[in-house]
Amino acid sequence: MQFLDQAKIYLRSGAGGPGAVSFRHEKYIEYGGPDGGNGGKGGDIVFEAVPGLNTLIDFRYTQHFRAARGASGAGSNKTGAGAKDLVIHVPVGTQVLSEDKEEILHDFTKVGEKVIFLKGGDGGRGNASYKSSTNRAPRQHGPGWPAQEAWVWLRLKLLADVGLVGLPNAGKSTFLKATTNAHPKIGNYPFTTLHPQLGVVRRHGQEFVLADIPGLIEGASEGIGIGDRFLGHIERCRILLHLIDASGEDPIAAWHEVQNELALYGAGLAEKPQLLALNKIDSIDEETCAELSQALEEASGQKVLLLSGATGQGLDPILDQLITMTGRAIEKAQESSAQTEKIWSPI
Repeated sequence: MQFLDQAKIYLRSGAGGPGAVSFRHEKYIEYGGPDGGNGGKGGDIVFEAVPGLNTLIDFRYTQHFRAARGASGAGSNKTGAGAKDLVIHVPVGTQVLSEDKEEILHDFTKVGEKVIFLKGGDGGRGNASYKSSTNRAPRQHGPGWPAQEAWVWLRLKLLADVGLVGLPNAGKSTFLKATTNAHPKIGNYPFTTLHPQLGVVRRHGQEFVLADIPGLIEGASEGIGIGDRFLGHIERCRILLHLIDASGEDPIAAWHEVQNELALYGAGLAEKPQLLALNKIDSIDEETCAELSQALEEASGQKVLLLSGATGQGLDPILDQLITMTGRAIEKAQESSAQTEKIWSPI
């Protein structure tokens, strides 16, 4: 499945159906009077967050969404049928933005979240509703309320518990493949990952979602390289696992480079809980590994875990820590949500 995290679409709700102009014609009723019914309501445009989707690729092939119009009213005071709502399914983590991308109109963060985005027009009044003591045979009717329309952007920010960050070729895809059910592309060259990949880690009866983010390079926060667009996906992650290539030219500089890009991007990325791991230790000797580990601990001020995604060395301790950290982050988020709970009425 191809990955797409932005799409521009056109939306139009259904217009209301026109009211009817009709008069009763019955054999033994001398004065039948008006009996035109009202028009039916037009369909709403509804967004719904559903499970099982992690891309906006469907919106590459379908960009226009129009709800049906309400049916016309009829004689015998028959109201026209209301049109069905047009429900658009989006992945959890999708944001609906205004056409100029300046305003977030809605942010879908829960499975099953459902929001009426554009309301369909109400049906027009039939001539029976215009009858009065001074207007016994009205011929006017309502044409139905017009539809609403809008161009909007959909932007997907993946919802994952743990995000993998690091320079290109740091071994993120190998780690994802070794720990989850995902099958990312792996190669011994930079930028093998061109779009985010998701996988589920299952361990000790627990599970969490792991996201592999394309490698960052210097200037990514300013739009350089391919990592800038995907920094937004890290915003949703509870924990960051920063992988450093032990066989790289300067692992210490690599750590500084990624941390600097996270800080420059903002959105609280630099403040997220992080786990630091020196990867590809199978490619260096023990003495060099110890020296690099110590230098990284001094630079970062945190414990450095040793890892080889290719051989599996060091995977278990890292996964155990990630499960613990993820659990704490979820508990903290739930406590915060309970304290700042807002009343929201889904349809």
